[in-house]
Amino acid sequence: MDQGLHGKRVLVTGGTRGIGRATTLAFARAGAWVLACHHSADEAAESLARELKDLGERNGVVRADVTSRRDVERLADVVRTEWERLDVLVNNVGVDGGVAFADITDTEWHRLLGHNVTAAYLVTQAMLELLVDGASVVNVGSSVALRGRVNGVHYTASKAAVIGFTRGLCKELGPRGIRVNTVAPGLTETEPGAGLPPHAVERIVGMTALGRICQPEDVAGAVLFLAGDTSRYISGVTLNVDGGV
Repeated sequence: MDQGLHGKRVLVTGGTRGIGRATTLAFARAGAWVLACHHSADEAAESLARELKDLGERNGVVRADVTSRRDVERLADVVRTEWERLDVLVNNVGVDGGVAFADITDTEWHRLLGHNVTAAYLVTQAMLELLVDGASVVNVGSSVALRGRVNGVHYTASKAAVIGFTRGLCKELGPRGIRVNTVAPGLTETEPGAGLPPHAVERIVGMTALGRICQPEDVAGAVLFLAGDTSRYISGVTLNVDGGV
C-alpha cells in the first residue's frame, strides 16, 4: 500500500549509521526528499551522501550537534533555505551506556539525557514553524523503557522520557493535525551480534518470539508506517519493534 511519502520533505537526525541510515535510505527509496543530520564528518556520512544523491538530487546530509541550540538553529536555517517546509521529522539521535547505577557520574547522566531527550526537544522546537499542518514527528526510543535494564538506569530513564515527550507533544500539536509517535526497537543489530558476546545474543534471541535480533530495516519500516498516510489517525503511541520479547 502506498504510504504517500513521494515528494515529502524529511529530516532524520543521527541519519548516517544504523537505524538512522536505514531509515534515511528507506525514505529516499520511497521518493521522499531526505536530509540526514550527522555529528561527525567521516566515511559513513560521505558514503551516505553518495547513496542519497543516486536516489535523488534533493537529498543530502548536513553536519550539526543536535545537543547544541546554536547548531540546531543553524540546522533549521538549512531546512528553511533548502525546502521552506518540513513534512516529517525523525528524532533518531541517541546514545547508550552500560554503567551500574552506583557508578553513574553526573557527566554520564547528562550525556545520556542530552542525546536521548534534550536533542529531541531542541530539534522539534526549532522545526515547529517549518512543520506543515498534518506533518508527522517520529521519535526513536527503546523498548527497554517499558522493561528496564540492569546497568542501564540512566538509559532506561532517558528512553522512558521520550515516551512522555511523545504523549505530551501529541496533545499540543494535534490541533494542527500533526501526529507524534514513538518507535521503540528492541536490541538492534547495527553491528555483528549487536556488539554483544555470542552467549548474550543467544539469550536475547531465546526471549524473542520471532527468534532473531531486530535489523535496522525492521525499525525503518515502522518509522515509515508512522510517517505515512496509512497511519493518519495514529498519534501518541509507542510502537514496539522488538520481535515479541
